[in-house]
Amino acid sequence: MTRQRAINNQRRRLLQGIEQAQASRRSVLAGAAGLALAGLLSACGTKGTSSGNAAALAPATDLSDSEAVVNWANWTLYLDYDEKAKNYPTLQRFMKESGLKAKYAEDIDSNDSYYGKVQAQLAAGQDIGQDLMVFSDWMTERIIRQGYAQELDHNNIPNIKNLLPALQEVRFDPGRKKSLTWQSGYTGLVWNKEAFPKGLRNVEDLWDPELKGRIFMLDEMRDTMPMLMLDDGVDIAGSWGQVEFGRSLEVLDRNIRNGQIRQVKGNAYKQDLISGDAIAGLAYSGDITQLNFEEGGKWEFALPESGGLLWSDNFQVPMGSPHKKNAERLMDFYYQPDVAAEVAAYVNYLCPVLGAQEEMEKFDPELVEDPLIFPTEEFLSNTSSERELSVEEETDFQNQFQEVIGV
Repeated sequence: MTRQRAINNQRRRLLQGIEQAQASRRSVLAGAAGLALAGLLSACGTKGTSSGNAAALAPATDLSDSEAVVNWANWTLYLDYDEKAKNYPTLQRFMKESGLKAKYAEDIDSNDSYYGKVQAQLAAGQDIGQDLMVFSDWMTERIIRQGYAQELDHNNIPNIKNLLPALQEVRFDPGRKKSLTWQSGYTGLVWNKEAFPKGLRNVEDLWDPELKGRIFMLDEMRDTMPMLMLDDGVDIAGSWGQVEFGRSLEVLDRNIRNGQIRQVKGNAYKQDLISGDAIAGLAYSGDITQLNFEEGGKWEFALPESGGLLWSDNFQVPMGSPHKKNAERLMDFYYQPDVAAEVAAYVNYLCPVLGAQEEMEKFDPELVEDPLIFPTEEFLSNTSSERELSVEEETDFQNQFQEVIGV
């Protein structure tokens, strides 16, 4: 795992700051960044009202005691991977320690595309072939609202005590009964430093004629539209509505129709960057750090001066999963500080586990400061999370967005 040495620059500071944010405030950030992060992460978990379930489904019979298996669907580049051994080291350790066979699939390219693939089975309470799925906050809220997620038994997840205090209570899931945070991260700007050396400062810089036909936008409405609205000076945590949304949607529509935007897509954007078909766009922070390590450091990631987006992704057990207890054992394993540190050192997203900072220091003594992993107070002040959307707003805005991007 020597890949971390060149890419982790500030991890120790933020984990220390976060870990002590509730009590002693002992940290190199003097607790300030920990408090700022706590507030922002809490806001991440408020993207929708938890109205009544649309489906009265019963959880599947749990066969965990007789079937030693757990199936996990996740996003790409979202778990520590050993290129030489062609396996996931922490998952190998989990299987050895638990005696369970873990089947891991990088099946999720975007919230909407994966939801669309499994929604019919979820609605019917059927087994989708996965005991754990990882969705972003707003989709996690939808899954809970629709009654598609099983209630977790915290007795099987004793390491939940290590979850950051800011993440132990989120508005869309009081008591964290049906979801637990996997990682948090940022949406910002990326560009190929060799192909576009003058770089980007704001989203509007993507409309530079030099970039025509060479940029991409994310097919997640809850990523692309907040970034466009921030660029328009909108306080996305405030009381914006159709006027502000429509104004930014017009910008997106115009730049799709005039050919400025090459494509609107999910996590597959990484392949376009590697091939050179795209040289700039909106991206997720950890993806670019990993690409730089694997592909020669060609890209720069930055939060726009107008602000970047902070979000979280969450574990959930589908209602039709027949291995809930096994899934809970896996979640519990990943809330161990040493395991969480090893994952964070690879995926380069914000770690949600208390105590991981000290473990990460042992794991790699050369860790230094990286604001994308452990941000300073100043860095966090330039991030925001979108306000809550009602069910009606979410549906309306999503339909408008999909019409524009051609989905």
